[in-house]
Amino acid sequence: MLKRLFTSSVRIKILDLYFHNTDEEFYIREITRLLDEQINSVRRELKNLHKAGILNTKTKSRKKYYFLDKEFMLYEDLKSIFLKASTQNTTLTSSINKLGKVKLLILSGKFVEIESDADLLVVGNIDKNELAHLLETTIDYPVRFSVMSEDDFQYRLECNDQFVLTMLKNSKNIIPVNKITLN
Repeated sequence: MLKRLFTSSVRIKILDLYFHNTDEEFYIREITRLLDEQINSVRRELKNLHKAGILNTKTKSRKKYYFLDKEFMLYEDLKSIFLKASTQNTTLTSSINKLGKVKLLILSGKFVEIESDADLLVVGNIDKNELAHLLETTIDYPVRFSVMSEDDFQYRLECNDQFVLTMLKNSKNIIPVNKITLN
C-alpha cells in the first residue's frame, strides 16, 4: 500500500523504523543492519529525508545520527499513516478476529503511541483468556485490554461512559474492525 504513495522501498522501511521508534536516533550502519539494506541506498534515502525536513541530524562520537523532526509539518499525518499500515497491527487484527465474533476492535495506547486507559478494546463474543494468551505470545510488551459484549458496549454508550466515548472519539485510535451500529 505505501509503495504506491512512496517511490522507494528503502525510504518506506526507514520511515517505518522511525515512526515505530519516534524518540530514537540511529546512525547509517545501524539502520543498514536493522533493515538489511545496502549502505548506499540507506545513505541516499536518509539524505533525501533530511532535505525534505522529516529527519534531523547530529554528530556524536564521530557518527552522524538521524532522528525525526517532530516539528515537521506532516509529522503527525505520516506517523498516523505508518502506524495504521503497520503489518504488526494487521496481523494482530486478523488473529483477534479468529478468536471469536468481533464486532468492534479499537487499537489505542501503545499501538498508536498515546496515553490511554487501554491499549485494546474488543467488543463481541471472545474468550478473554485466549486473547491474553495471544497478546502475550505475539506482542513483546504488556498490553492492557478490555473485552465487552455488544449489549454491554451499547449500554455504556447510552450512559455516556467516559472510557467508551474516549476510545471511540480519539482520532489517533485505529479501528480496524467495525461491524457495530451505534445507537
